[in-house]
Amino acid sequence: MPDRIAAVSRKTKETDIRLNINMDGSGKSSLSCGIPFLDHMLDLFARHGLFDIEIKASGDIEIDCH
Repeated sequence: MPDRIAAVSRKTKETDIRLNINMDGSGKSSLSCGIPFLDHMLDLFARHGLFDIEIKASGDIEIDCH
């Protein structure tokens, strides 16, 4: 079976997002989204789904969490 690993990045005027995911991981996560609840939910998603996920996101969330 081929590795189910992906890396995606997107940069706009408002946001800069980098994501790495391994669908056949062990549940490890490294998250920095700037929104604590989103970090928490993504950590649970990774841990219980046995995904390895790394997300670094920044943007203009001082307006709201969009």
